[in-house]
Amino acid sequence: MEETMQESSEPLQQASYQAAIEAIVYVADEPVTPEQIAAVLDGVSRDAVVRALRLLQQEYSQDGRGIEIREVAGGYKMFTKPEHHDLVRRFVKSLTPPLKLSMAALETLATIAYRQPITVPEIQAIRGVQGAGVLKTLLERKLITTAGRKSVLGRPILYKTTREFLVQFGLSGLQDLPSMEEFEELLKASFGDAVRPAEPGAAESAAASGPAADSSSLPSSESDG
Repeated sequence: MEETMQESSEPLQQASYQAAIEAIVYVADEPVTPEQIAAVLDGVSRDAVVRALRLLQQEYSQDGRGIEIREVAGGYKMFTKPEHHDLVRRFVKSLTPPLKLSMAALETLATIAYRQPITVPEIQAIRGVQGAGVLKTLLERKLITTAGRKSVLGRPILYKTTREFLVQFGLSGLQDLPSMEEFEELLKASFGDAVRPAEPGAAESAAASGPAADSSSLPSSESDG
């Protein structure tokens, strides 16, 4: 009898902390890691948290659910499902002015995403225009950050995308960067209908070397002193 009671109580215990995990993911502004969740759940291991997250992902993947839990930037976060993006975007735009970036900022962001780490002169060579103001905007939005200095004459600052960039576009890592056409669709979904397709010169040049070149294939850099 006692053994039976112990067996029957186990699912209840799991259901209890799974519900708590669901609540944590829901309220978190940033992707939350299994380690962060396990740290506040007494007696629940990281592996148990991961199993619970997997179960929640399965539940939210079913038809009839408007949101899903994705693994992005090393953690887990709730997102609206892609099939509802247009409707949700229209609703959000009806409440507040949409977050907008200029066309120059979007082209520069695409260039950095596909050629990082990259310097200002290299960005200017690809886009053909000055970009100091654009970089300032992207830095303020926390979509890019500095990545040391390139070991060439003048030691120009290198720039790369940030964790916020991954979160904004729902990517687990830079290896998940899509094609330029798909990236333009992500830009439209994230920054509103005012976004026009990137000009061929900038977009094609940015994509020429493939998604997110590994830093080992570029000249070595040193950390900002």
